[in-house]
Parts: sequence; C-alpha cells; structure tokens
Amino acid sequence: MKRLSSSVSNLLISSLLTILLVFPLLNVGMHGLAFAGGGQAYPNGAEAFMVGAAPPPGLTLVNYVYFYTADRIKNGSGHDAGTLDRLNVWAEVARLIWISKHKVLGANYGQHAFFMLANVDMDLKHPAGTRLKKHYRDTDVPYLIWSPCLLTWHLMSGKLHVVLDTADIYVPLYNEDTNNIASLGRNYWTIEPVLAVTWLPHVSWEFSAKFMYDFNSRQEDYQPGPPVKVDRTPGQEFHVDFNTSYAVSDGLRIGLSGYYYRQVKNDDYHNLGRFPALLKVMLKDMEREQSQVWALGPGIWYHKKNLVASLRSQWEFRARNKSQGGNAWFKLTYCF
Repeated sequence: MKRLSSSVSNLLISSLLTILLVFPLLNVGMHGLAFAGGGQAYPNGAEAFMVGAAPPPGLTLVNYVYFYTADRIKNGSGHDAGTLDRLNVWAEVARLIWISKHKVLGANYGQHAFFMLANVDMDLKHPAGTRLKKHYRDTDVPYLIWSPCLLTWHLMSGKLHVVLDTADIYVPLYNEDTNNIASLGRNYWTIEPVLAVTWLPHVSWEFSAKFMYDFNSRQEDYQPGPPVKVDRTPGQEFHVDFNTSYAVSDGLRIGLSGYYYRQVKNDDYHNLGRFPALLKVMLKDMEREQSQVWALGPGIWYHKKNLVASLRSQWEFRARNKSQGGNAWFKLTYCF
C-alpha cells in the first residue's frame, strides 16, 4: 500500500511539474482571458462613452459585439510565458435596461439583464490539457447577468450623471467542460457592485468611469494542471473602465478609452492537506499568482434621436499572469 501511495504521489508531482514547465499559468475563463487567478467574469473595456448617463425612463436595448485577440501570455514578471500561439474571442451580448419613474433617494429605480453568446478559438505552442492538444475551441453561453437594483441620478443641470448598481449577479449555467482548456462554461457565481460616473464640465468635454469590485463563490474541481483537481475560491478583483471624449460636432465625439484590472486578493485553494508536500507547495505558490492589466485605445461615438452607436479599440500593456492583446467593441443602443 505504501509503495502504491508513493507511486500515485510521484505521478501527481510529475504531472504537475510537466504542466508547470510546458503550460504555465494558462486557464481560459470568460472571453478567453487567460489567467492565473481571479474569476475575471467581466469583459474589460465593455463600457466607455457616457457610461454614467443612464437612459430615460422606459425600455432600452443595448447590443455589444466584441472581438479580442492575443498571441502571448505574460507571467508574474511581465515576460512572455511562451505558451500561447494565438487566441481569438468573439462575443455577441444583448442587454435590456428598464428604468422606472419611481424615485429612491432622488434617483430613478431600474433593473437590467444581459444574455451572451461567445466563441473562443486558441492555438498553443505545446500540447496541453487532458486531451494533450495544441488547438482548442468552444462556443457557449457562459452565464446570465442580472441586477435587481439600478439607481440613476442626473445632477447639476445635466453636467453630472451617476449610476449605482448594487450588484450585477453573474449566474453560472454549470456547463464547464474541464477537458477543454477553452471552455467558456462556469460553475461558480460572481457578485459585482458597480458605480458609474459621467462628468460634463463643458459642452465639448466628457469624462466617464465605471468602477467595479468582484466577489466570487467557490469553484469546484478547478484544474490548475491535469490530473490535479482542487476546489478554489477565486480571488477578489477591482477593475475600472474609463473614457474621455471631445465633441467635434453635434452628436459626434472622438475619445480615448481604456481599463485597468487588478486581482487584489489571492485565490484560495481548499483541502490541500491531501496532496504530497511538494505538490502542496506548488499549489500554494499558484494561489499567490495575481493577475493585472492596463489598456488604452481610440474610439468614436455617434448620437441621433433615440439611437447611439460607438466603435472602439483598446490595446493591452503591463499584463501580469494574463494574456496581453487587443480588442474591438461595437455598441448600439436604442431607447424605445
């Protein structure tokens, strides 16, 4: 029995060493954002122009088309980990906003919900995962998002706009495929309070920011490297989308948008005592691998009557424990 136990322990250690050497720090979560830690549920950079200016009472339909591409994953020192050859992500997101005339603390009360369909296609430089393949892909609905409480203010004669979203709730569909590195499925929840602000100090200038903080629930059977499985609680995260723009004409703006993402709490791997000592040390080290990234890029915004459209691109830099690439966003809003 001791010999068998020792053989199993050696196999686990050997397997994890292979993963760490050949395929470090790569797990793919929502939107193909390779990461070492955190939940990374939110697609960074989704909002920019006038994000704090909520629509008027009634129904509003928002449609987002998203594309993300990367050819490298940065390690904790900011160097290319040498694992990723190509990563492409597409997403189609429909959002329905309802704002009422009912007042709470001087704000209009509302709710919103999101539905998303996404596709990930990736090539690796080395065979990896339980299938030992270089190419993985997936098309799926990763989760649903709902907020039960939006509070929207329009202050200072229209110069200051504020949205307080008590919590965007990311509802998992428990459709994760642990044999597919590119799986979009999720088996844990994310709760995300949001504060969005837009300031218009002058008719031509606009400054906006959307601040978010994520709390993640326990994720069962997380694979830091096959065949090792462990339950984990992804670390808490702070992130902000920001934008500044200038009105070149009535209804037309050009701007600069970006985002900052930072994992602020370590992942928590549960019940590590059952693993051999060396494997346990490796997993404890992986818990401390926090992800972060910056991004900046240009954009254009157009408004006419009930229709608003924007097109933006953003390029990432200073990534740590995460993929580094670029994205494009097309957003269309119609107020009924």
